[in-house]
Parts: sequence; C-alpha cells; structure tokens
Amino acid sequence: MRELGIGLIGTGFMGRAHALAFHNAKAVFDLPLNLKLAALADADPQRARQCAQSWGFETAHSDWQQLIDDPKVHLVAITTPNHLHFPMAMAALAAGKPVYCEKPLAVSLEQAGQMRQAAKAAGVVTRVGYNYQHNPMIQRARDMIQRGELGRIISFQGEFSEDFMADPTSPWSWRCEASHAGGALADLGSHLLAMARHLLGDVEAVCADSQTVHHQRPASAGNAEQRAIAVDDQVHGLLRFANGARGTVSSSWLKHGYKNHLSFEISGTLGTLAFDQERLNELRLCRAGQPGFQRLLAGPDLPGYAAFSPAAGHQLGYNELKTLEVQELIMALAGEGAGGTDFEEAWEVERLAAAIRIAAREERWVKVNEL
Repeated sequence: MRELGIGLIGTGFMGRAHALAFHNAKAVFDLPLNLKLAALADADPQRARQCAQSWGFETAHSDWQQLIDDPKVHLVAITTPNHLHFPMAMAALAAGKPVYCEKPLAVSLEQAGQMRQAAKAAGVVTRVGYNYQHNPMIQRARDMIQRGELGRIISFQGEFSEDFMADPTSPWSWRCEASHAGGALADLGSHLLAMARHLLGDVEAVCADSQTVHHQRPASAGNAEQRAIAVDDQVHGLLRFANGARGTVSSSWLKHGYKNHLSFEISGTLGTLAFDQERLNELRLCRAGQPGFQRLLAGPDLPGYAAFSPAAGHQLGYNELKTLEVQELIMALAGEGAGGTDFEEAWEVERLAAAIRIAAREERWVKVNEL
C-alpha cells in the first residue's frame, strides 16, 4: 500500500481537528493509502514540538516552508488564519503537492483566483474544509432534492449565526482585520453559501446589506486601548438561483444563544425540508398534505453514519464530520472519489461572497457572473 505523508500547518482548534481526523480515518475506514503523520509546523517552536509529540507527528518545524520542502510530506494540510492560506497553498502547489486547506479559501477573490489557476496548472488534488457538507444527513437532503421529492424548489432560507463576538468587550483578534479574515460573512457565511450551492446549485444574482455593529474592541483582554473594527458583524442577503428558486441568507457572530446555528429551510412544490447543525443528526420534513413536520433521524442506513455506529440515535459529531471529509480526500488522492469541495468550487463560493459584498456596498443587485 502506498504511503501518504501528512504535513499539518497550524496547531489551533482546526489543527487539532485535522490531526484527530487523520487518526480517526485510519482507525475507522479501510483506506487505499497508508497515512503517515510526517510533519507538523507552527511558528512557535516549543508548541510545534509539543503538538507533534502529542498528536503523533514524526517531525516538528517552526518554518512552514520547511514542512512543504520536506520530502516525507506528500499532502499539505493548512489550518492557519485566513491570510496565510494563499502563500502556503501557492508554495505547496508550486512544489506539486496536494493541498487540504481550511475555509475560506482566501481573503480576496483575486487571491482565490490565483489559487484556483495554480491548482489547475499543478494538476493535483485540492480540498477545502467545508466539512458540514459531509454530514450523512446533508447527503440525504441533497439526494431527496435531486430525486424531486420536494417537487420544484422555490425557496431557500439559510442562516449561520453564533455568539462568540456578541460581547462588545470581547477583544480584537485576527478575525477583526479585513486583510486577515473578512468578518462574519467569511468566517461563518462562507459555510452557508457553500451549503446553498451544494444543495441547490449556482446562484445567478444577489442583493445584500451588511453592518458593523461594534466599531471598536479592546486591543487585548483587559486592555483599555481600543482598536477600530471595519469587518462586518452581520450580513443579510437575497439570492436568485439559476434553477429559478429564490433565497435568503443571513450570518452573524453577535446572536446570543447560538453556538453553531448553520440552518436552512428548503421549500418546493411538494414539501419543505429543514436542518439545524445544532441538531446535526436529524432533518425535519413536511410533505404536501401532511399536518406538520416529521423528524428524520440519522442511522446506519446512511453509509457515513454506519462507519461509526451500528444503531440509530447514537449521534455523530463535529469530529466525525471532519473524519468523513478526510476519508473523501484520501479516496480522491487514490483516484477513487470526487465528492469534496476543491479549489474550483471554493473559488465559486468566494465569487458569491464577493458579489454579496459589492451588492451591500453599492446597494444594488449584482450578477455573480459579472465577477
């Protein structure tokens, strides 16, 4: 079996999630490649060594370029703040190595376009971390839509809100810097836009409004110094899908009480389907003529679910979705799968997000293919 050396850049929450996913994929699935945790990189040398030892990586680097140049690394996984995705991915692609990059793809459409073209030129597998799409219940929803069980789709209502920035005294972070991140639309809304495209296809035109509610935050915890905030705290948009459906999307990181509220309702001429990531193991379905919604519960009849549990109601979680994403990536690297979000599709998501920003700034409808 061919060995695949994994190189992981970043040791934060997402770095740990990726490390767990690689371990879990080896344990749960019969993979066509033998995964080897070859190297880990972090700018802090001590943290790099500690995490490499704890997470089972053979080598630690404090320079991410050294990881990319490491001949034992065949796949580069990027889990750093958004503004570093571009230089790291471009370097890995220049070295001819596949790239597994966290979302959003980049901090600008121009950067995303260059990454898209570089991936085409390199001819290697790329994937972007839109792991919520790998939920078996999302696949079930997509299958139902494509089979016509909801009839002709007429509307999509989507929201992704959390409350981790709801406190105005929460300190400034890299997420508050436009050149490093991009606000609630990039951090949360990109997942929602990717989900809308995954389920219903292309969006032709958008109209939107965005708002910065808290214009300054403490420079650091307990610091009296204030730093200006220019990124959006909340975004609301209208969508026109290519299939004729109409939609709404909203995203906020200020909504008290919400922790991972990636939700949608999709209505068709024969019924309505609803989902909430905070209850990720179920769908709600109302067919035309029924008095109300019924609950569809995840169970071992769904291939991804069955890999983890033989019984319904035992529940998958965030890390299982990441593991399913890694499994699809490995299958693609072995030439046996093509179901994930590559740089081409991630660019489409960034193009849609860019259209929303222009629509909000210029207060007009924007056709996505104008960009």
